[in-house]
Amino acid sequence: MEQIEISYRALLAVAVVLNSQRDTHSLWEAITAEITKVIPWARATVTLYDPQVDGLRFYVFATTMAQVVLQRDAVIPRAGSGMGWAYDRKTIHCRPDLKRVQVFPEDKIYMQEGLGRMINLPLLVRDKCLGILNIGTIESGTPDPGDLEFLAQVATQIAYAIDHVQAYEQIDRLRDQLAKEKDYLAEELRLTQDIGSLVGRSLAFRHVIGLAHDVAPTPSTVFITGETGTGKELVAQAIHDWSPRRSKPMVRVNCAAFPAGLVESELFGHERGAFTGADRARVGRFELAHGGTLFLDEIGEMPLETQAKLLRVLQDGMVDRLGGKQPVHVDVRVIAATNRDLPAAVKHGTFRADLFYRLNVFPLSVPPLRNRPEDIPLLARHFLKHYCVKLGRLCKDIDQESLERLMRYTWPGNVRELENVIERALILSRESLLRIDEHVLGAQAASGVAPPPANLEELERRHILQTLALANWRIAGPDGAAVRLGIPPSTLRSRMKQFGMKRLPSS
Repeated sequence: MEQIEISYRALLAVAVVLNSQRDTHSLWEAITAEITKVIPWARATVTLYDPQVDGLRFYVFATTMAQVVLQRDAVIPRAGSGMGWAYDRKTIHCRPDLKRVQVFPEDKIYMQEGLGRMINLPLLVRDKCLGILNIGTIESGTPDPGDLEFLAQVATQIAYAIDHVQAYEQIDRLRDQLAKEKDYLAEELRLTQDIGSLVGRSLAFRHVIGLAHDVAPTPSTVFITGETGTGKELVAQAIHDWSPRRSKPMVRVNCAAFPAGLVESELFGHERGAFTGADRARVGRFELAHGGTLFLDEIGEMPLETQAKLLRVLQDGMVDRLGGKQPVHVDVRVIAATNRDLPAAVKHGTFRADLFYRLNVFPLSVPPLRNRPEDIPLLARHFLKHYCVKLGRLCKDIDQESLERLMRYTWPGNVRELENVIERALILSRESLLRIDEHVLGAQAASGVAPPPANLEELERRHILQTLALANWRIAGPDGAAVRLGIPPSTLRSRMKQFGMKRLPSS
């Protein structure tokens, strides 16, 4: 009884050591070091099943034998082996006299090493077998039942230690994978947000960016107007990123994307049972944006009844959930955007005048692409670089004729249309220079026609800007803008001064 108590105390100590490990390498070392403390046999090894080779691979190797053949990383096939027999049947298998009878192929190797007996014990965790604990002795003979029971306990401790370590390592792998996915998605989001957002040298573009920088540090409501595709959301994102609220979320709401009956629920949230189908309470976008920024895109499409509730939130910072009894305080900076003529909507009674004036604290008008033609080559090359990475293409630049074609086009879809044209052209291209023919632009041209210049002076200004951009702002010389325009450099400089044209740095 005393020996049994000593053995089980030793087993308990080993269990504590084994279950304190958190990685495979340290576990193998711990098993190797501890197993000899409780198993007085000549050879003790641990194998795990390797599905790739359908065999059992040695991971732990402890021996007092002088001659050893099967060592770490050796593989015993599952089919036809003693370890495979124990693995498949999940039960102990003993060969008591290896020198007289070799049942399995590996028994001959054990006999050559000088072993007289081999015991294979399955490493069981619940109903799953992880591998085999192999115990070899120099002595032959049937093992004592008490020894077999003790060995089974050892195998159980080893099995659960392996299972725990594998679980920890799986968690670590998943954590690393999630971290990488998070970094990847963050980078994708950054690229999506940044695409074209700060690309441009035109005075019109720089003016908007300057105003955005000015208003960003303040809590003031910003009202962004501009045609579809000009980048209103990107300007809103830039204002948020430059503001003290940058560490909090910028929550987006497309007011035209929800049916009239759901806009209020999306914005303000609802309590359980507030309406049919409201089986649980839901937090609205205002509460989600607490401490950050709420971007209300296409604000002109908001229903009149919702406009009244929005006005209250802007006035006192209190949100009323649908079906709620108590208002909820929110600290939210609102940026609204529209491509509609809201003053005209106010006159027609489809938009509340008081809400318009509450939103129109700091207006920002994003210019259409046709009013910033000198930015077209910059944007086109920016999109080319982005989609080369995204589509896995090697394309160095856009050929000159295609650039001129892009600059002549009026871009009714603005920057978003330009982005789509570059992506589609790159999909169809296999050359190192991207060529954009009339066919690629033709599908876009069918979507609409931009309004013509207001007068002859505006037409001349655009033409000069386009030519300067194509010439990379070189005025004189064989490839300069003056030669392209057919006028002396001095005349071109005079026209540039007249129109207030000046090349700005590209920072």
